[in-house]
Amino acid sequence: MPDIPIDWLTVDWLYVAVLAVFVFLTTIVGNLLSLHHRLMGAVLSAVLFAVAFVFWTYYPHHLPLPTRLAGDKSTVAPAPAVPAAPVRPRNPVTDITPPKNPVTDVTPPANTPR
Repeated sequence: MPDIPIDWLTVDWLYVAVLAVFVFLTTIVGNLLSLHHRLMGAVLSAVLFAVAFVFWTYYPHHLPLPTRLAGDKSTVAPAPAVPAAPVRPRNPVTDITPPKNPVTDVTPPANTPR
């Protein structure tokens, strides 16, 4: 069990509890509506849960309970950063234009000792 890569302290347990209540209630209603047929009850339960989840998550009901996972709380996009002054390159070469005439403008090689 210690090999599970889940950080249990970061789980939003209130959100999990709200979804578990939705599953419990939709399962009861799905079984009652299907007259205790298991497959039909499972289908109705899944459809009712999807409806309840979409309503709870996307309808603006302004209730204090969570409507999404804790990592997604920031819905406002951050303002774009103002670009700073251009940074000078660290290399000493600042002019990268090629020489006008490669044959005559090339620096001769240094004399090598013989």
